[in-house]
Amino acid sequence: MPYVRHWLRNSVLLFATAIALGLVAAHTRLIQPHDLDLDRTIQTHSRTGWLNHTMEAVSACASPVAGVIILAVWCGWLLFVKRRPIAASATFLVVAIGWNSTQIAKAIVARNRPPREFMLDPEIGSNSFPSGHTAFTVAVAIAVFFLFRESRHRRTVVVCGVFAVLLVAFSRMYVGAHYPTDTFGSVLIASSAILFVTGLWHAWLLPNLERLPVLGGLLGRYGLAEERAALAAADRDGEYAGYDEHAHPAPGHGRHRRHAGR
Repeated sequence: MPYVRHWLRNSVLLFATAIALGLVAAHTRLIQPHDLDLDRTIQTHSRTGWLNHTMEAVSACASPVAGVIILAVWCGWLLFVKRRPIAASATFLVVAIGWNSTQIAKAIVARNRPPREFMLDPEIGSNSFPSGHTAFTVAVAIAVFFLFRESRHRRTVVVCGVFAVLLVAFSRMYVGAHYPTDTFGSVLIASSAILFVTGLWHAWLLPNLERLPVLGGLLGRYGLAEERAALAAADRDGEYAGYDEHAHPAPGHGRHRRHAGR
């Protein structure tokens, strides 16, 4: 996980911007008519039988149930198979917090869903702003980028991540579950939460993984000391690539200057 300068300030500003956007969209007429018009345009000019099924399937892949399964399998593979407990911990935090941060925004903004008569599969869940499905996809895309950001696959990861976010966002508007500003707001909300996580990770969590109740022992059993040693050796040699999801030790170890801003 990279070290981000001014993480607290940037996180708060991004979150405040997203909330302001949501409140304006939900409780004024500055955005709402345009949101509704764009939704109707997508649904009127794009819907066909095969695409309906495709977009519903795309949306289902980022649903709460699918999200929990994906996160559990992914982090379990990193921990138990690859024996990379730091990577598993960082990935879990980025995805879980980036995804679930939307619940705070939903409670604050309290925007109603689009009219039910235009939904392919009427939503019975929480408020509309922001889109939890899109936020989950954003969080996954960022977590994957953190894993590969210094490898030769980083550009491919970025392109695939952007495509995945756009596809899920489009699917949520296509099925009638969200407005365009809901999906854009989820990008801002998830990003602000992940910025906050990067700060906590380097300031407190990474240096104290061994001390976490219950989890510290589990992480230690599956290679925490070995992974720290590998990271330290790679940092000294300047040859570390593709392993930087946990590239920074506790503040003061000298690595912040090298990696800050990457």
